[in-house]
Amino acid sequence: MSGNHEKVLLDLNYSEFQSVLFDLDVPDIKKVFKTLKKVKNMTWQEVFQDHALKWEELKSVPEKFTIRLSQSHRAVVARDGSFMRFLVLSPDHDAAYGKK
Repeated sequence: MSGNHEKVLLDLNYSEFQSVLFDLDVPDIKKVFKTLKKVKNMTWQEVFQDHALKWEELKSVPEKFTIRLSQSHRAVVARDGSFMRFLVLSPDHDAAYGKK
């Protein structure tokens, strides 16, 4: 994909993502925001290669991916040009993958 050397731009405006984010307790918010700050300073290539983020494609949903934001939280994201759009924030890793 072209543009892998561009800086990642974050889109945190999806209501489903925000509803979970705003309900986190302070320690979890700090961990999630530390990772968000890290990602906004990375290129796409760096995101793909970063083992701590564990960028993974969702097999069940084309064009959707998961990324680790903390030890206990993953986000479902989509890439739209330079933007990483955060769609869902899940404290349950299985839920992030669509498993029940």
